Amino acid sequence: MFWMFFVLLIFSTGDCILIGKRDNNILIGNIYKSLWNITQSQCICEMMNSNGIISTLNYFSINQTCQLFYTNDSSILIAFNLNSSLIFMNQSAIYMSLNQITSTSPSSSSSTSSSSSTSSSSSTSSSSSTSSSSTTSSSSSTSSSSTTTAAAPGWTTTGNMSFAREWHTASVLANGSVLVASGIGSAGGYLNSAEVYNSSTGIWAITGNMNFARQYHTASILANGYVLVTGGSNGTDLNSAELYNPSTGTWTTTGSMNVARFYHTASILTNGSVLVTGGSGSAGSPNSAELYNPSIGTWTTIANMSIARSFHTASILANGKVLVAGGAGSGGFLNSAELY
Repeated sequence: MFWMFFVLLIFSTGDCILIGKRDNNILIGNIYKSLWNITQSQCICEMMNSNGIISTLNYFSINQTCQLFYTNDSSILIAFNLNSSLIFMNQSAIYMSLNQITSTSPSSSSSTSSSSSTSSSSSTSSSSSTSSSSTTSSSSSTSSSSTTTAAAPGWTTTGNMSFAREWHTASVLANGSVLVASGIGSAGGYLNSAEVYNSSTGIWAITGNMNFARQYHTASILANGYVLVTGGSNGTDLNSAELYNPSTGTWTTTGSMNVARFYHTASILTNGSVLVTGGSGSAGSPNSAELYNPSIGTWTTIANMSIARSFHTASILANGKVLVAGGAGSGGFLNSAELY
């Protein structure tokens, strides 16, 4: 078998706790909480002291972070990940099939197979760690022949954001992380917070706050890797713009747009400039458009669109032109389209 468990027998009030570990794997599931700047031993202790709330954890040695998971899953999904360890506690039978680990709780193991029941009694006895390890491995191979199910395509949960939000933006950075910025919170307040999702670990980390809280804004990835956020609203229509530096995790203001707008579009042209079109504002839906020059951080007003619109789309074509389509105007929904 190309994988193995290590077993620790830890005695507490006369009970024996069986701990299993699988290196270079992570669990994908319902996270109870995440901890930072913590050792693996401290993370295991946190799991053991949870009074049964937690039975599985991911530990990432590269940045000393720990994810603790609820114990309410009978089938759990794992994925390969370097510099990580999947650690679990008091499982009567646990085995791997492709990318899936199925865990049978002690209450259901007796109805599943006799070997699972035997493993459960062995793991709670005070026998030597060697015999417990072999018993666990034996029950794993026995039960896998009868209850293994293939992992099916579908949705799995990952780490929760630090803040509930809507009308935010999400931008994929050059390193594969995802920057979520601003929006409106669950209490109805506008947010200036931002956070970054690590796609390798499934963990969110708070990054620098924006200079302006906003919703209905746009976020564009520039050629230099910076993120340009434009416009939006926070009770006041905004013409401000700011840049996120992924290397430092900080925001700096840049030149303001000539027109305050939200529900607009922002498109990165082949020359690196950013075209902003339409949207909504205090005076209605403007038909104006403007270009941002990333080299000097300024905006230039260009020719107006033929029709004022918001909630529209803007697409970069193969020939470099921008197709703007649909949306809503002063007379209602639009079926018109135009090219820049």
